[in-house]
Amino acid sequence: MTAIDITRTWAAVDQRLATETDPVLRQRLEMLRRHMVAESSGDLDGLMATLAPNPSYHAYGDDSGASSPQGMAAVRTFYENFIASGATRLEFDVDRLVVDRHCILTEGVMRMAWPGRTLAHRGVEVDDPDAFYLYEARMATLWPFDDDGMILGEDTYTGGDGFAGIATRKLPAT
Repeated sequence: MTAIDITRTWAAVDQRLATETDPVLRQRLEMLRRHMVAESSGDLDGLMATLAPNPSYHAYGDDSGASSPQGMAAVRTFYENFIASGATRLEFDVDRLVVDRHCILTEGVMRMAWPGRTLAHRGVEVDDPDAFYLYEARMATLWPFDDDGMILGEDTYTGGDGFAGIATRKLPAT
């Protein structure tokens, strides 16, 4: 079974930073990296510090609206719930990175280790509530920036249902 390597999430950003000379683009990349590291470590304050005052999230493909919070309070609650879910062990294996002054695009395969207990609470039948299960889906994320270099939100597009068949994708114990 696939192991989650959280450092892959910002590996493409690090590669671009190694060669990027434009100070504005470097600042955008550094802010995105801070956001990615904070999300992977469950650092709520670190995450919120990367966001513009009125962030707007859109998760296209999620008709429930649960992954599309609007405004600082709703985004904070979204991240509090995400961190509480225990699913912060994630790997976004980015194979396409496009950077300009107003937006960064990351595209690749999102892998997340979801706790069995969280899945069971969501109604997913799992054979071991103490195990972790692999969520995997192709994802593109647009990261818009304001003129001060803060992240305005996230617009995500997900190909397929990463939860489909998740009960059969138990991760090895780490």
